[in-house]
Amino acid sequence: MSNGREFDLIVYGASGFTGRLVAEYLDQAYGGDLKWALAGRNAEKLAAVRAEMGIADNVPVVTADADQPDTLKALAERTRLVLTTVGPYQLYGEPLVKACAEAGTDYVDLCGEPAWMRQMIDRYGDTAQRSGARIVFSCGFDSIPFDLGVFFLEQQAKEKGLAPLNRVKGRVRAMKGTFSGGTAASLKATLAAAKDPEIRALLTNPFALTPGFSGPEQPPAAKPEYDDALGSWAAPFIMAAINTRNVHRSNFLLGHPYGEDFVYDEMILTGDGDKGKATAEAVAEDRSLAGEDAPKPGEGPSKEERENGLYDVLFVGANDQGEQLAVSVSGDKDPGYGSTSRMISESALCLLRDATDTAGGIWTTAPALGDKLIKRLTEHAGLKFKVEG
Repeated sequence: MSNGREFDLIVYGASGFTGRLVAEYLDQAYGGDLKWALAGRNAEKLAAVRAEMGIADNVPVVTADADQPDTLKALAERTRLVLTTVGPYQLYGEPLVKACAEAGTDYVDLCGEPAWMRQMIDRYGDTAQRSGARIVFSCGFDSIPFDLGVFFLEQQAKEKGLAPLNRVKGRVRAMKGTFSGGTAASLKATLAAAKDPEIRALLTNPFALTPGFSGPEQPPAAKPEYDDALGSWAAPFIMAAINTRNVHRSNFLLGHPYGEDFVYDEMILTGDGDKGKATAEAVAEDRSLAGEDAPKPGEGPSKEERENGLYDVLFVGANDQGEQLAVSVSGDKDPGYGSTSRMISESALCLLRDATDTAGGIWTTAPALGDKLIKRLTEHAGLKFKVEG
């Protein structure tokens, strides 16, 4: 339906901090080979970003506003795909999801808000299936390295002739960089929304994104613990609340190849001994992302800080037959900005150019993009997927 449209892709929120990085990356990596536009509320700001980033003047600017749904409808009807960095999505996202679902327009975002995602699945999943719109949430640091990390682990297990690894631990071994202002804003909006009992029930349900299916009890991963197998203390990981839900949704949408009894949790490793324990306890008590000192939307690290960032995540899987396998996913940029801007861009291009057989609906990255996205991320975005043993 969308093949004859004016644009391949529109970046919505291009004047924001992450949106600017996305625009810069797309221009440098694909600008000469892409019909695209920059969109947001203010045409002057968009034109200033275009000039600042050295983007050609023939890349149009399009004005659209979440408070004016007709402008989003018009935007969705002009392009094959909308890439949006405008969050918190629970405050600003629904009109765009609705517009894309109704127009048969593909959509990718950086959402880490599971209760809102479930509401969108319930409200617009059927519409997207009928129109052919492929809507893919969580195409940044939450949750690509984790969702595709588990997918890669299970794939490798299958290739080695192992039974599905129905118990997987995701463990962040290293992370240098900052969470984005958008992540902090989403967390604050989620905490505010949690006053609603219905929202709170979704937020506490590990299977919130698998309508009609509920698997086994999942580890709470809510306090420091010592991991004998890894020889390290482990602390709660703040992004586990969204990543684990997306991993369970991927298993659900793929037809449960990880097993209907699949158990998954995430923590961050802090090292051995008293120092490791003390660090784990400090991480568990940290509330800075929800506090007044958290990064604000529109703020972010310098280019040098983004370039010097990194992350490394270990996935250890086991099954009831006693078989085990470990893989890792690493990135060579700051996770919240440098790597995220590349990941969402490559997700958009993958959806447009590679995953042409993916049907309409509301997806996570593993079932929608899978191997094709892993290939793009390793070739273009600085990620590595590695079997560790």
